[in-house]
Amino acid sequence: MNRYNSVVFDVDSTLSGIEGIDWLAALRGAEVQAWSAALTERAMEGELPIEAVYSERMKKVKPALAEIERLGQVYIERMAAGARETLNELRARGIDLVMVSGGLREAILPLAKALGVDERRVHAVSVFFDEEGNYAGFDERSLLTQQTGKRATVRDMGLKGPILAVGDGMTDCEIKPVVDGFAAFIGFMRREPVVERADFVIENFDQLRELILA
Repeated sequence: MNRYNSVVFDVDSTLSGIEGIDWLAALRGAEVQAWSAALTERAMEGELPIEAVYSERMKKVKPALAEIERLGQVYIERMAAGARETLNELRARGIDLVMVSGGLREAILPLAKALGVDERRVHAVSVFFDEEGNYAGFDERSLLTQQTGKRATVRDMGLKGPILAVGDGMTDCEIKPVVDGFAAFIGFMRREPVVERADFVIENFDQLRELILA
C-alpha cells in the first residue's frame, strides 16, 4: 500500500533548482534579472498574485526559441538530487505522476522526458514563436498564469486519491483544498508563508520517497 496514489509536482525550485523565467530574464542583463527575481519572490511568498506579474515579465523578456531550448537543458542540469530515482520508484509502484507548473511548457518538456513523465501529464504555459524562432507570445488563456490556476487544473484532472502536491511556492499552496496533502519542498528555497501552510516539510527526495511509500 502506498500512502498516495497520485503525486502532483511543481517544477521550478522543486524538480529543478532554477526559476525558469528568472534564468531567461538574466539573459537580458542584471537589471532585468533583478527586477524579475524580485517579482518572483513576491509572488511565491504570496505578496502578489501571479497574474499581476506574468504578462509583464513575458513582454519584457520575450524569450526566443533558442533560449527556451537552452533553458530546457539547464532544467535537466539543475535537476534535484535523487529526483530521477525517486520518480522511477514511484512510477514502478503504480503511482500517477503529474507535473503542474506556471513555467513554460516547451522548456519543461525535456526535464519531463528525463524524469520519465509522459508529456501528456505535463501542465504548463505554452510559448509561441514565429517562423524565425522569435518570440510570438504565450497562452494568455492558460489557467496556470493565475494565482489559483494550479488548483483548478488539478481539480479537473480526475486523479486517483489520495493525492499529494509537492512545491515551494504559494501557487502550490493554493492546491491544498483539492488534494489530500501538501508538502513544502525546501531543498532549494525555503519560503516561510508556504512552510506555515504545509502539511509536511521536506528537504530532499529521499524524504519525499519515505512520505509517499508506506
